[in-house]
Amino acid sequence: MRVLVVDDHPVVRQGLRRTLESADHHIQCSEAGDAEECIARLKAESFDVAILDVSLPGRSGVELLKQIHRQWPKLPVLILTMYPEEQYAVRVLKAGAAGFLNKRGAATELVEAVRKVAAGGRYLSPAVAESMAAAMARPERPAHELLSDREFQILRLIAAGSRVSDIAAKLALSVNTVSTYRVRVLRKLNLRHNGELMHYAVEHGISGPE
Repeated sequence: MRVLVVDDHPVVRQGLRRTLESADHHIQCSEAGDAEECIARLKAESFDVAILDVSLPGRSGVELLKQIHRQWPKLPVLILTMYPEEQYAVRVLKAGAAGFLNKRGAATELVEAVRKVAAGGRYLSPAVAESMAAAMARPERPAHELLSDREFQILRLIAAGSRVSDIAAKLALSVNTVSTYRVRVLRKLNLRHNGELMHYAVEHGISGPE
């Protein structure tokens, strides 16, 4: 089984690789550190599963997931991240992910998830399933769940205290583009300034980047 591990932290990639290859000698892993390298790998080689982190330099993991789903619709993508399940699980599953795992999960869970999605199934950890069930039981969706993926990403970065110029550099966008997204987020959440936005994030348990 060929697995592509996409994460911008070399230590994390190597750890995931060792976990998978030591658990099953049939698994062979390749690595990519960002979206561009990931796409280049997918064009050059054939893989059975891709493991993708949500947080990547430049393009977000969700955007990359959508591109992979368009260009390689039969390739199962397993999302692995440090973010709380309630923040991203529904978003990535709607975007085409075959499974969602928190990095805090056990190594055995990762191996099980890779095997399951490679066989054509879907994988949700008990914590993710519980979080999604709770979200469906709510009578109304909170306003931030209606934000686009990019808007939600901007919300999280501002909530973490990042300046517009810092966000622009991190996401490879212009300052004007980030400012436009910021205005949209404030409008959709019915907020007036960054202080209220940061308070909203704390109130709704929205954490910043890992």
